[in-house]
Amino acid sequence: MGKDKVTEEYGSLLFTDAVMQERLPKPTYKELKQVIEEGKKLDLSIANEVAHAMKEWALEKGATHYAHWFQPLTGITSEKHDSFITPKDDGSVLMSFSGKELIQGEPDASSFPSGGLRATFEARGYTAWDPSSPAFIKDEVLCIPTAFISYTGEALDKKTPLLRSQVALEGQAKRVLELFGRPAKHVMTTVGPEQEYFLIKEEDFQKRPDLIMCGRTLFGCEPVKGQELEEHYFGAIRPTVNAFMKEVDDELWKLGVPAKTKHNEVAPGQHELAPIFEQGSLAIDDNLLTMEKLKLLATHHGLACLEHEKPFDYVNGSGKHNNWSICADGKNLLEPGAQPNENLQFLVFLAALIAAVDTHADLLRMSVASAGNDHRLGANEAPPAIVSVFLGDELDEIVEALIHDEATEAHGRTRIDLGVPSLPTVLQDTTDRNRTSPFAFTGNKFEFRMCGSQQNLSDPNVVLNTAVAEQCDEFATAMAGKTGDEFTACALAWVKQTLRDHHRIIFEGNGYSEEWEQEAERRGLPNLKTTPDALPTMVKPENVAFFDKYGVLNEAEVHARYVSKAEQYSKLLNIEANTMVYMARSLYLPALFDYSGDIATSVATKAELGIEAAAEKELVKTLTNGINAIYEATADLESNNADARAVEDPQAQCDAYRDSVIPSMEHLRASVDAMEKICGADYWPVPSYNSLLFWV
Repeated sequence: MGKDKVTEEYGSLLFTDAVMQERLPKPTYKELKQVIEEGKKLDLSIANEVAHAMKEWALEKGATHYAHWFQPLTGITSEKHDSFITPKDDGSVLMSFSGKELIQGEPDASSFPSGGLRATFEARGYTAWDPSSPAFIKDEVLCIPTAFISYTGEALDKKTPLLRSQVALEGQAKRVLELFGRPAKHVMTTVGPEQEYFLIKEEDFQKRPDLIMCGRTLFGCEPVKGQELEEHYFGAIRPTVNAFMKEVDDELWKLGVPAKTKHNEVAPGQHELAPIFEQGSLAIDDNLLTMEKLKLLATHHGLACLEHEKPFDYVNGSGKHNNWSICADGKNLLEPGAQPNENLQFLVFLAALIAAVDTHADLLRMSVASAGNDHRLGANEAPPAIVSVFLGDELDEIVEALIHDEATEAHGRTRIDLGVPSLPTVLQDTTDRNRTSPFAFTGNKFEFRMCGSQQNLSDPNVVLNTAVAEQCDEFATAMAGKTGDEFTACALAWVKQTLRDHHRIIFEGNGYSEEWEQEAERRGLPNLKTTPDALPTMVKPENVAFFDKYGVLNEAEVHARYVSKAEQYSKLLNIEANTMVYMARSLYLPALFDYSGDIATSVATKAELGIEAAAEKELVKTLTNGINAIYEATADLESNNADARAVEDPQAQCDAYRDSVIPSMEHLRASVDAMEKICGADYWPVPSYNSLLFWV
């Protein structure tokens, strides 16, 4: 797609502001903008006009159906397609779409995970139009982003609490800004999700039941080469991959997704796509679209896209960095300015963020907990399971000075002379980056790096938004009635005290080191190493009250999410255990029987000729011992999985999978992988890591 083509087609499948302005009567457009930007309630008469314009636009683009596009607790997206046709008495049809159909739908609420909010026989649920996220056309279907709630009004999705958390943060941030004499019409978060993924050949994918069923390899011995040469990172992109990336860009741009950066990541076969920042909930919608397009379009190029956090052992897994900031009427509130030490408003929001992360470190860890992400966190390829904040040299120096009531000054940006006259001097940033930090300041935003590559980012953003709203509330309440010099003095005192109270969360060093884990324990920071460790924090009474206070989740909704996450963890591990048992019995053992049998036949044949086959005899013994080990490990895993599956309490079941099933899975894998190292390649029933990771 050339330059003119890009500008012409960008957003062509998106019901953009420009399209609305062109197709809606001015009063309708103005009122809809107030709904989107100021949270005004939507009148049905306005909805009818919007629905008509939306339908006419969609029909012109070739759409025949519409769908309410929502995000159930599975974390992925769902849609039910309805055609625009309405039969007439004369046998013809009318293409219609009403305001009622736009703003409300009715999917089956009993077939999605609900954490106990809905019984199987309670099937009714509703989808409600989210006008803050533009409608779009996908596969000749007009997709309308919506929230998803139960018959009795509880949130059954990821989006509803996210939107509520944005409302909570906006309201409290406005209170803070009013105290500074800078009232804002609209405060919003911005998010930029960096999406990592692997690409392998589709034919290899189809030969691996573990990849098909689980999204990751459950077996596989170490490849002869990994990422130790570091030549893949930012390396030249293979032509096949480049063609795929180009199609992804083209398709995302048509949908108005601002895909910006693409490159090879650290591990072989690993890549990354990063967009330009957008309003928080819209950015998450667009990330879900991106994930869908990556998987779909890969097949056009004979590839399979793996979005699991750990598709392969021995090389890095995949994360999704959540770059977060907050803006008021287009101005970034986390922009330090030339003199951040003199920018009191910035310091207030900085202190609020630090306090938010420290106060709710357990919830932030919980928000990224999953069976897949447990393979990454703390594994020297991703941030540790311990939440900490990195500020960088300049801000850290300012924070230390404020804590100790010392004077400080901001440092200008240094120019680096490269010693070559023809090369330009480089303008050095005021701070380096720390890739080992879970929550790092990167200039005018914070990068939350613990998120898993396949997760819906609503969960961490709900926690972060609500936690910052709480701190803004505390500041605004403490400063109520204070003006002028008194306000300035009290605000600065609040910043200093807040930084003193929460200084333990700030860490500027190597988050991968054992020393940090010991230091974090001394500081009293939580270290929730696994999903079963992290999940119970969600239903601690103080955390339930926290969500309820700001209208984000009530007690029933919190408990439902806890149960749903616990059930999903156990279900995923049950599937993985079942897949391992199937592969061991149906693929690996038969292959090893064949190989060891052929070697044994060779030994017998040579013996008849009087030839001593010492190496072959030893190999047959090793193979036989390995076969027995696999057989026993398979039976052990099957038994432990059956025991775990029988546990009824969701938390106890999670614990059983962590403590009993996962060790059995690791034992079976080790037994199989040991045999892969000595089995003939022609006998091995699935593509090896050498084939999966290194293809041309």
